[in-house]
Amino acid sequence: MSKIGKKNIVVPKESSVKIEGTSLIISGPKGTKSLTVNDKIFSSKVNEKNEFQILPLNKKIDKKTSIMWGTYRSLINNAITGVSKGHEKTLQLSGVGFRASIKGENLNLQIGFSHDVNFKIPKDIKISVEKQTVIKISGVDKDLVSKISADIKGLKPVEPYKAKGITEKGQFILRKEGKKK
Repeated sequence: MSKIGKKNIVVPKESSVKIEGTSLIISGPKGTKSLTVNDKIFSSKVNEKNEFQILPLNKKIDKKTSIMWGTYRSLINNAITGVSKGHEKTLQLSGVGFRASIKGENLNLQIGFSHDVNFKIPKDIKISVEKQTVIKISGVDKDLVSKISADIKGLKPVEPYKAKGITEKGQFILRKEGKKK
């Protein structure tokens, strides 16, 4: 039995889940998202308390089914959270002269290279620059928000001596000691 799969997902009042065969259409104030669930293995329903439930069809649950049960439940929970509240990541630039700004549909980064780095913003993602050194990435799809965040962090990874680079808010950086005389 999957510990995560057993838990019901509370659907907020402003969001709705529509079950159409193998696909789930989840809509809310932030947007809509569709997911496919294998209907040969799992059945899904919304009960009277407005809670979404996914259950395996077979009474005897093997290890693979248990793993997939928890995975599907997590994906559906992320989609419901995304369309109701949205997902958000905050990146911080640390280093002398490191700046970020938005120019049209590009994120312009000055991160210590001899040239500016332009990052094209996908249409499903909203990127805002609060300060010159703080970037907020938000969107409905958790996977896409995380991927864009990782791509931007990959442009200038944090170096361990002075901790210069692009980090996520609250990320721990293992610092190294410099040369000794």
